[in-house]
Amino acid sequence: MEAKDSNGTALNDGDSVRVIKDLKVKGTSNTLKRGTVVKNIKLTTDSELVDCRIGKSTIALKACFLKKS
Repeated sequence: MEAKDSNGTALNDGDSVRVIKDLKVKGTSNTLKRGTVVKNIKLTTDSELVDCRIGKSTIALKACFLKKS
């Protein structure tokens, strides 16, 4: 299985991606703003989820809300 971003571009481990929509993070009062760049992503076994490290925490984001940069 292959993870694809919102434009259909294939994502790989270590890519940099940009968030295309404001996303509320469950369990915190933080919001990821549109345009936030996330570096060094890691793919998961699920083709729709991508592990991202933001600050000191690691969260899983859906690939449909990301754009390869």
